[in-house]
Amino acid sequence: MCRWVAYRGKPIFLSQVVTEPCRSLIQQSLHAREAHTNTHGDGFGMGWYGEWAEPGLYRELLPAWGDENLRHLARQIRSPLFFAHVRAATGTAIARANCHPFAHGPMLFMHNGQIGNYGAVRRAVEALIPDELYAQRGGTTDSEALFLAMLARGAASDPVAATSSVLAEVAAILAREGATEPLRFTAALTDGRDLFCFRFASDDAPPSLYFRETADGLLVVSEPLDDDIAGWREVPAGHVLEASGDRTPHLRPFSAGLALAA
Repeated sequence: MCRWVAYRGKPIFLSQVVTEPCRSLIQQSLHAREAHTNTHGDGFGMGWYGEWAEPGLYRELLPAWGDENLRHLARQIRSPLFFAHVRAATGTAIARANCHPFAHGPMLFMHNGQIGNYGAVRRAVEALIPDELYAQRGGTTDSEALFLAMLARGAASDPVAATSSVLAEVAAILAREGATEPLRFTAALTDGRDLFCFRFASDDAPPSLYFRETADGLLVVSEPLDDDIAGWREVPAGHVLEASGDRTPHLRPFSAGLALAA
């Protein structure tokens, strides 16, 4: 499993989230509290929006705690919307192309979870990706496959419906193939303006997800960045946290296979 953070609001330095807090993402890469895997050293990545519509992207194989470039970049890059992710591989290669976030045009995506028994169902899942998008596949992870399938179903225009549709199809594949492991999907998706964070699983154990609204903006995390537990709210299982336009971030139920009304 993995740990990640997403931020949307007034421009801040990435270091304010990635490196400085007492439970920063770097600290979580060494000692995660709410993950099945304590250490997340199979690469990391950051994606951020600046002067261009497409996000900047930095991904590396080194553990987050061992890459001095990460600390330098995080101190210099300021952004109104960014993602950061540390990886614990779950069956696919430790490679830069498999590090999150994944980008396509203005879209950015990262994931903590799994497609159960992925080795057995990979070919069927990848069949959900049309040829023109499959050519953009750089790695081998189930996460990237989900992202490309979501793009094919209109994630750029209706992220919730596209995500719901893909997860429903993947769940059907798992059922058809007799998979014994669950589908788990705690993920963040953005087009550089709006942010959608999902917490869903086909069993009763979705990966953890929390959020906090501050004077600066919205912060969404796999686990709290400090010990002020009361300051963080848990995203309920089976919900999506949406921050779009100037609207106050809000939660709404999310069920794979259902197109939800706004």
